[in-house]
This record gives sequence, C-alpha cells and structure tokens, in this order.
Amino acid sequence: MSVSEPTGAPSGALAGLRRRLGDFPLTHRLVGGPDEETAPSLWQGLIGSLLIMIGSWGVGWLAMTPTSVFARTTVLNPLRVEPVGVVVCAILLVLGSLLLVRAWLRLGQRLEGRWATAGPVVVRATWLWAAPLMVAFPVFSRDVYSYLGQGRLLHAGLNPYEDWISELPGWFMQGADSIWAESPSPYGPLFLLISRAVWFLTGGSPEPALLLFRLVSVAGLALCLWAVPRLARRFGTEPGWSVWISVANPLFALYMIAGIHNDSLMMGLLLAGFVLLTPGASRGRGLAGLMLVSLSIAIKPLTVLALPFAGLLLLRGAPGSPRWGTRAKVWTWCLLVAAAVLTGMGALTGLWFGWIPAMLTSGDAAFPYAPFGILGLGAGWAVDAVAGTGVRPVADLVYTLGTVAAIGFTAWLALTRRPVHPVLATGLALLAAVLLAPIIQPWYLLWVLPMFAVVRRWRGWPVWTLYLLVMVLVVVGVVDQLSVAQWISLFWVRITAAVVGLAYMVFIVFLDPKTSTLFPFTARWRSRGRPEATTHQTNQETL
Repeated sequence: MSVSEPTGAPSGALAGLRRRLGDFPLTHRLVGGPDEETAPSLWQGLIGSLLIMIGSWGVGWLAMTPTSVFARTTVLNPLRVEPVGVVVCAILLVLGSLLLVRAWLRLGQRLEGRWATAGPVVVRATWLWAAPLMVAFPVFSRDVYSYLGQGRLLHAGLNPYEDWISELPGWFMQGADSIWAESPSPYGPLFLLISRAVWFLTGGSPEPALLLFRLVSVAGLALCLWAVPRLARRFGTEPGWSVWISVANPLFALYMIAGIHNDSLMMGLLLAGFVLLTPGASRGRGLAGLMLVSLSIAIKPLTVLALPFAGLLLLRGAPGSPRWGTRAKVWTWCLLVAAAVLTGMGALTGLWFGWIPAMLTSGDAAFPYAPFGILGLGAGWAVDAVAGTGVRPVADLVYTLGTVAAIGFTAWLALTRRPVHPVLATGLALLAAVLLAPIIQPWYLLWVLPMFAVVRRWRGWPVWTLYLLVMVLVVVGVVDQLSVAQWISLFWVRITAAVVGLAYMVFIVFLDPKTSTLFPFTARWRSRGRPEATTHQTNQETL
C-alpha cells in the first residue's frame, strides 16, 4: 500500500525518521502491528507527541529551585532564553498537539465499520502517543508544582486544608501558580498522602517528582484503559469506539500525562469501581468496587456525587424499578463503606475530614472563562454598584446556589421513580457540577466523556462538535500556558502560537481532503461546484 506523508511535514526528513525507527523490531510491532492500514495514523501521532516533547523543553513549566537539574544547567538555554528558540518551541508545541489531534481523527476514520476488533489498535495508539510525553516538561498546566507544594506542607506538619503553600519559604521558585498560593487544597486525603510521599522520596527535587507524579497519572490511564472497554461491552456499546473517543482522545494525553493531573487516577479508580459493581455481584466483589469508588473520592472529593449511582449499579438489571427500601439498603451500604475508607485515609494523614469545608471555598479562585464564575462576579458587581455590598458576598451567594442546584440535580437523578442509567447519571451529575461551578478547566471534559461513551454510541452533531471542541481546547491550552522568560514578550509568543494553531485548525476543518469530510458544514462547502468531492470523501487509503 502506498502511504503518503503527513500534510505539512517535510517528506524527506519524515521518511528518514521512519526508516531509522523502522530498523527496530519493537517500533515496528508498536506502530505497524497486525493492522498496517492504521500504521500511518499511529506514526503521525507519535511524531506529534515528539514535537510536543521538544516544544515543552522550551516553553514548558520549569521550577527554578537549586535542587532542579535543568535550572542549574545551560544546556536548554537556546530553547528557553533565546527569543528564536522560544518562538520555535511554542510553534512546535501547538503544531505537535494539533498533529496528534489529526492522527486521532484519522485513526477513527480508518477504524470506522470495524470497531468490534479495534480495541488492541486503539490501546496501542494510546500508549504510543503518551510515551514521549513522559519526559516532557509540564505543559497545559503547572498544577503538578502545587501538588508538590501541598505534599511539602503535609510533610512539614501543616494542614493543607487550613495552611497555604505560600507559608513556606521558596514556594514560588518551586513552580506553583500564585492562584493557588493562598487557597486550601481541593484534593482528598489519599492524594495528599501521595504528594507527601513524593516530596519525601525526592527531597523536593522537581524532575524526579515530576516523574513520580506522571507515574500516578499513567496508573490512572491504565485503569481507564482496563475499565472503559469492559463497561462498554457490558452496556452494549462498541468497546474500541468508547476507548477511542474518551481515553485515546488527545486531551487525555495532553492534559493528564503531559499536564500531569490527578484527575487521571480519580477517573481510573471510579471507572474500575463501576466495573466491579454488577447486579448479583458477590459481597467481596461489591465491597471492592465500592472501595475503589471511595478511593476516587479520596483523590478528588467531587466524585462523591457518583456514590448513589454506584449503589444503583448493583441494582441495575432487577425487574421493574428498584423499591425505595431496596435503594435505602444499598445506599446505606455505600455510605458505610465510603465512610470507613475516608475515615481511614483521614486518620493516616491526620487531616480527618478537613476536605469537606475546603471544597466549599474553591470559588475564591474563580476563572473568568467559567460561565458561572462570570455570572457570580457580574451579579456581585451589579449589586455592589447599587447597594455597596462588595463583590464577593454576592458572588459567593451565587456560587452557593450553584452548588445547591448541582446537589439537587444529583438527588433528582438518584431518586426519580425510574432511575436514569447509573453511569450516564454519574456523567450528568458531574457535568452539572462543572457547569454550575465558578471554575472550569479544559480537562474537566474528560470527567464526563467516558461516562457518556460507554452507554451509547454517538452520531451526528455531538461527534463533530466534540472534534471542534478538542481542537479549540488544545489551542487555548497552549496559548494560556506558555512559560516564557521575563525578557521575552509573552504577548507576541502567544499571538504567534495562536495564529499558527488557528491556521492549522482551519486546515484540518476546511482544507484537508481527509479530515474535512468529518464536518458536514465543510463537506457541503467543499462540494459546491465540485461534483467529484463525493469520491474524495470516501478515499481513506492515504494519510
């Protein structure tokens, strides 16, 4: 089969790279494998990940502590302190990220119609694309440095739910974002225990700490890859498609692995717990499932919203609607298990249930692009202009009402006479909590994608809308999170990255003869005056 080179890549250099890598049997097995038709997409995604890795060395987040290996060397100076190197790395980062998106889209096109046997290929692609990101500097976020700072707090005998990372000297040099410098930890006791262990094992040295935190994210990825196909098979959805749309999604690799977020482990534990919660399950299996769900809460407490639906999963498949007495019994069992696990975690850390009041203070760091955050601040400004009440009291009241509304919606989903599918209901509850919160981060989309994907195969506008959203979130993530030396204009580096990213987005959506067929509005635009366009839309033999 004749395989063309990725559009926009230097064909000679790419061909040479492929020839050299092809000399290694392991690389051939990973990329070519048993399905040579998908190999071009896997190659393209690998090249995208390598570009991200190199770009991160110039514009990724780097701690400037004396214990940092890279802060003490000049080896990266051409990429980090020279304007040309910084601009090139920003371009590589955005191009590599969108090249990874294109590879993902092309892989989905090539597997269409044979998702039943696509599972191994999708899993292979997921691991292959994530591998280079293991040695990238943090991009798309620097929350990992806040994780390390909170581990330092706990190791110093302080309470991360009451004390702030800015109370310890040198916190800023360790890379934490000042937004979280004076905020209580939003994480559960298990993750704080992990953070403390990372600080203890590494002595606060950033590079080893990043690798350990990445291993935590990779563990979450492995759990998701194990759980999603099993849930999809159980609920009658194509496992390969479910994994591709949710876990192989470039946002997962970029925000969870490259960005190093604990949400990966949170979702992995939750989904793995759902796998074990089957109707008629043995007491041991059911207990293990509920313990995994409870451990997910101990990573990020928001998943407490999933607890009632974990109980309903044990009842799913029973004839008729579960009776109230039956629901009450299984929910009591869920609460007892969760309380035991969280009490044990609280005792190990000495923090007990300090995460409960800490959860209610996240509105102090509202982001302007969170719709509900804007609503709260807008209401605060309006009332303050009239009554002089100040902005925060009114904004906090709005955020509290949002929290109550999210809890009320979750209760309705659980208590309705004919319950919604428990996994779908979990996704809806988490979605409501996100939309009604003063903070929205791009990776929050990954909380709900697996929940929706394992229940039903999507078609039509939800799919191509997701494609567009993924590309937008990738470009926004790059432009918003660039680490640039103070003597280099961050504004112009951002503008350059944004222009390149938008240009490549336009190419993928409107001009690429392969990927443009995924967007119906583009296909109609391209077909005007071109009757032969239909033939081009069905041609998927080349990259």
